This record gives sequence, structure tokens and C-alpha cells, in this order.
Amino acid sequence: MLQFADLESKRVKIAVVGLGYVGLPLAVALADCFQVIGFDVSEDRVRELNSGQDRTREVDPERLVGAGIEYASDPGILSEAGLIIVAVPTPIDGYRRPDLEPIRQAAASVGKNLARGSVVVFESTVFPGLTEEICVPVLEQGSGLCCGPDFQVGYSPERINPGDRVHTLENIVKVVAGQDSDTTELLASVYGKVVSAGIFKASSIKVAEAAKVIENTQRDLNIALMNELSLIFQKMEIDTQEVLEAAGTKWNFLPFRPGLVGGHCIGVDPYYLTFQAERLGYHPQVILAGRRINDSMGEYVARTVVKKMIRAGFAIKGSRLGVLGLAFKENVPDLRNTRVIDIIRELESFDIEVLVCDPLVDGAEAGRELGVNLVGIEEFTDLEGIILSVPHDAFLKKSAQEIKGCLQEKGLFFDLKGGFSVQELEKAGLSCWRL
Repeated sequence: MLQFADLESKRVKIAVVGLGYVGLPLAVALADCFQVIGFDVSEDRVRELNSGQDRTREVDPERLVGAGIEYASDPGILSEAGLIIVAVPTPIDGYRRPDLEPIRQAAASVGKNLARGSVVVFESTVFPGLTEEICVPVLEQGSGLCCGPDFQVGYSPERINPGDRVHTLENIVKVVAGQDSDTTELLASVYGKVVSAGIFKASSIKVAEAAKVIENTQRDLNIALMNELSLIFQKMEIDTQEVLEAAGTKWNFLPFRPGLVGGHCIGVDPYYLTFQAERLGYHPQVILAGRRINDSMGEYVARTVVKKMIRAGFAIKGSRLGVLGLAFKENVPDLRNTRVIDIIRELESFDIEVLVCDPLVDGAEAGRELGVNLVGIEEFTDLEGIILSVPHDAFLKKSAQEIKGCLQEKGLFFDLKGGFSVQELEKAGLSCWRL
């Protein structure tokens, strides 16, 4: 079996498969202590990293250049590694079912280049049992080896929070699990070299997989509750943010807020859990109810905007609205599963012209992935309304007067997450609505 001493002495390499928001920060951190290979199927991504650039902005350029990682898009390089960490996306399809193709393809590439005695670790979000029931057979078929006597597997769920400079890989407790105690100890030693917050050794791979999938399910349900409260309080003509501020004075009130739920985890992970539950004959109710609420919020926001425009005396067809922010959350360029697109599409269904500005997002990617043409904020002129959908710092630096200057007389401002002070907006003469 692979020994930690072989990795620590750099006689044996570590490979990270998938160099996105999760894999790249992990590879760079590991490179401080080990010899690391970075593999990605995208030749463009490999060229970008070899030039010292990272479009995700998760790694500082200086640290990226100094990491000394060997990047490649040829899977043959994986045969040089003794420990292979798979950190590829696990999305959902158009029917909200797990799309396992990326992880199957990654496992197939690893299997074809798997050396005897190696260890393969998965970090991708999966449902409990996926590593051993789906990935292991793919690895065995590709390698001709047998899991257990010839190679080992493990699971260590990623906990990367894109754009977060406080809760980073190094200071978030790392959960690890191997198919046996020796593999678990090996993973604890490897991750322990780069994670200062500590290591939690789960009793089994399934336990570690389940822990990952419920972390974001819990958050999803809490946000769904806040969104439902927002729907209720709007009917009561009560400001939800003010209610939450008052309730938050109690020591054990959880600080969740209403909003759009997108991204690669919170809006996706629950479907992996419910998919497996339904396969086993149990139909989840609470989890799916929360998902329905959160998935409906974009349409609700758009229809609320239309209603308020009508009440303000604006014609709907042919009106022009500005949307500030397209990424799935503030201060990141990440478009994965962004729910802002739901607002845009619903507004467009009313024949409203929607101008979208997001200085962090790559314009080509927005056009290719979402069919959205981004514009500069200088094009926000004479608008009937503006929706601040994603409170990037760049937007919050604008004054209320600057916002008002982009609007027609009696133009409306929709500050979904309450990024601006209500008092400042009212002082500038702006009518504002927020979730």
C-alpha cells in the first residue's frame, strides 16, 4: 500500500483531477508539501494555468506561479501518481437528476492510468454509496485491478466556499474516510499537512458522503424558510429584513436571509440525496418542498417587479430594466447554476428589454452558457427600474444618487438582499423593494 513517507519525500506524486474552484486551490495548497500534478480535460484551462492565470480568482497570481505544479490535459500523466484526488463537478440535468457523466469520465480516465498500490480519493459531491457502488467498478474496469488488494479508495468532501477569503481550505475542518483504517490514516496525514483546522475521521465512506450532502441541504432548507417567510410578510406589508433584524437579537436565532439559491452546492446537493432516497423507496417531502420554494424565487421576483412597475404607472411592454449581477453570489465570477437567469427570462417573457451588468463575469462565458450579452454600467440610462440581484462590492460602492441617476423619474430600485441602507435610498428619493 502507498505510504505517507513516499509522498512526503516527494518520491511519489499526488495528482488532482479537475482544476476548477475546488481542485485548483487544493492542488496549490498540496504543492507546498508534496510534488503535485494538476490534470484537467480542458486544454484551454491548462494553458491558462501554465501562463499563471486563474479565471476563478480563487488563487492569488503570485501563489499560483510559485506553486510549481505540473499541469496537463493528457490523462496519461496520472500513471505517475500514487495518490489521485478527483475534484470534478457533479451537476444535475434538466430534470433535476444527478448528472454522473463528469465523475464517471474522470473515474474512467483514472482507471486507465491507475498504477497498482495507488489510492484514489473523491472530493466531488455525491449521494451516499456512489464512490463504492459506481466509481469503484469504473476504476476496476479501466485498470484491470481489484479494489482492496490492488488499490484503495477514499472520500473527503470538499468544503470550498467560492469568493470566501476567511473560510479557506486551510482553516476548515477536513472530513476524511477510507475503505479501511490504513487508507483513512493516510488521508488524514496528507490533508493534515495543509489543513490547520483539524481532521475528522469518518467511520466509513458512506458516512463522509452523507455528511457532505446534508451540509448544503440544511442550508438550503433554512434559506427556503426565510424565502417563505418573505412571501408571507410581503402579503402583510412587513419588511422581512426588519423582522429578521429584530428576531436576530435572540442569542440562538440563526442568521439566514432570503435570496436566490444557486451555485454548485446548495441548489444542487439536495437533489443527490433525494435521488438516492427515492431509489430506495422513500419520497422526501421537507427537502423537496424547500427546493420548490427556492427554485421559484426568480420567477417571484420578476413578477413582483412587473406588478410594482404597473402600480407606478409604467408601461410593461418595451420598458427597459437593468440587472446588476449575473454570478450566483456576490464577489465571484462563478455562473454555475445562477438563478439570476430566472429573473431575466421571466422579465423577457413580458417583452421587457433587460440590460445585464456584471464586471466580474466573463462576457464570452455569459453569452455561451446563458445567452446573455453583458453591458457596462454606463449603458444604464433612463431605465424604468434597476434590480440589484447580486451585491458585488463594486455595486455597493455606488451611491444612492448614482443609482437614481440611471433611472427615469419615479424609476424603481429593487435591492433583493438589502445591500443598501433604506434610509440612504429614501433620502435620495428612491422607491425600494427587497426580499
